Amino acid sequence: MSKLVSVIYISMDGVVEEPAWSAPFWNDDHGKFQAGQLSQSRALLLGRVTYDGMSQAWPAMEAAGEDVGEMNRIPKYVASTTLKEPTWNATVIDGDVAAAVAKLKAEEGKDLLVYGSGDLLDHLIRHDLVDELKLFLHPVVVGRGRRLFADGADPKTWHLAATHVFGSGALVLDYRPVRPVES
Repeated sequence: MSKLVSVIYISMDGVVEEPAWSAPFWNDDHGKFQAGQLSQSRALLLGRVTYDGMSQAWPAMEAAGEDVGEMNRIPKYVASTTLKEPTWNATVIDGDVAAAVAKLKAEEGKDLLVYGSGDLLDHLIRHDLVDELKLFLHPVVVGRGRRLFADGADPKTWHLAATHVFGSGALVLDYRPVRPVES
């Protein structure tokens, strides 16, 4: 069985939308961290908006001669009801997303990695499919934008499993859901 691991950029005020505000804090250590996450994964799971941005940016970086490692080669699964002709090594999940992801998790192998994709992540958390939630916290207050957990989110308890501090002031808070013990 595979784990579902999420890495999402978040501001101090909880904003996850349009994370261009994270750029001033990016450095080689962040790149190494992200490459490590990717190397432990067999596929990316993305929402449509995140997929659209990444599928335009990453192939262009490779075409410009940048070493983008596994990012362009790794299989992608995109949760979307509107994407009809995926590119960038992607397969569309357009039906019951929770059931499709549960089926992917049941397969043996490396992790499934969710990058960004706030709406998708919210859906996966509500269906108790996330095994690790890595909040990549940036020392910035954005002031407005979509928050990770909107009003009305289901109550859930998480355990802090690890932290990673970067010289830029950003840090990763690695949380695991507290699941009831089954008898």
